[in-house]
Amino acid sequence: MASTETEATDAGMRKISIGKVVINIGVGKSGEAVERARKVLEQITSQKPSARKAKKSIRDFGTHQGEPIGLVTTTRGQERCKELISRLLIAREKKMNSSSFDERGSVSFGLKEHIEIPGIRYDPEIGIWGMNVSVLLERPGYRVSRRMRKSSSVGKGHVVSKEEAMEFFKRQFEVTIE
Repeated sequence: MASTETEATDAGMRKISIGKVVINIGVGKSGEAVERARKVLEQITSQKPSARKAKKSIRDFGTHQGEPIGLVTTTRGQERCKELISRLLIAREKKMNSSSFDERGSVSFGLKEHIEIPGIRYDPEIGIWGMNVSVLLERPGYRVSRRMRKSSSVGKGHVVSKEEAMEFFKRQFEVTIE
């Protein structure tokens, strides 16, 4: 009975899909380090990353307001996202914590070293970089919250729950959740 119930919930408007994958590298200082991190993100995603600037100057950290101190890239599209997530999860040995999932269908995890990702080789000029990965899961109809005209909120029953997100990752990417 449970398998029939699961199949029924994956039909039509209840089907869960990947909305976007956001990869963030917080460098903490500007200059050459940001350029090296930019190369890493371009290798991983084949996209041009966007720089994030410091909001305020902090003397102890040596950062000044307006300097780029981080990089972020957003990947959209089902096939590109699935391929990217599967590569990133191989670097984590397909293991995730249950605390990585939130109550609205988002999943976040970190990687300590980018060289663990399949297809990425160590380059001494670039170094080793860690990163944060966030995945947004959504259902058809989420556009109502983002559209310009007559935007509305997504109802409670239509939001992807933590349990549904865990089940999606187990099914889609064969992840073990601890």
